[in-house]
Amino acid sequence: MSSVIHVHLLPELAPEEALAGSTTVVIDVLRATTTIVHMLAAGADHVVPCISIEDAKEKGAAIEGAILGGERGGVRIDGFDLGNSPSEYSPDVVGGHTIVFTTTNGTKAMQRCQRAGRILIGAFVNLTAVCRELSGAEQVHLVCAGTAGEVTREDVLLAGAIVDLMGTTSDWQLNDAAQIALDAWRAAQEDLVAVPLVERLQKSRGGRNVLAIGLENDIQIAATLDKFDLVPELDAKTWEIRLR
Repeated sequence: MSSVIHVHLLPELAPEEALAGSTTVVIDVLRATTTIVHMLAAGADHVVPCISIEDAKEKGAAIEGAILGGERGGVRIDGFDLGNSPSEYSPDVVGGHTIVFTTTNGTKAMQRCQRAGRILIGAFVNLTAVCRELSGAEQVHLVCAGTAGEVTREDVLLAGAIVDLMGTTSDWQLNDAAQIALDAWRAAQEDLVAVPLVERLQKSRGGRNVLAIGLENDIQIAATLDKFDLVPELDAKTWEIRLR
């Protein structure tokens, strides 16, 4: 059987039956998946992703020492300990703790992948590590979170970067969305000196939203390539994200 990479530009475009048993990568560059990588790199024990604020509060109350993190409309949720900025999750704050986490787009994308065989968390900051983890898989699905139900540039670019890097190690078949993402990434790569990745992310819808709330540094962090050599994985049975 040929190895295939499927890109889904929005979670609702990913058929749940197609995801069943496959290896998936959830992508929400600005900012959920980038922030989750930072959480675990900073020594958090594990992350519990939640769809709703109410669910997060209930789970947080049931776990001793849990830290509540997340956002709605990009802004930290009232009553929560932390928001959705990677820099908030420093070792002295989160080391050894469970993070109960809910976001506008990213945690919903994770929910879509619940029937997958493996659910990996991908970002530019762990790009190469994710691709290494995907080697050997036959059916790979890259699920982009998007922003408020619309396709977003930063997620498409990361999906394209993953497809590009995977293509250097084996011969993969691509669905049309994967080819679109690959073309977008390669076009961006040709001119990254003149227009750095951070500027491209700033001009995306997600980037404009982050700039509007004064968190420009989050975009700089999200645009950093291969800052970490680690891959968070969401266990569909326990619904906990831990390092591989």
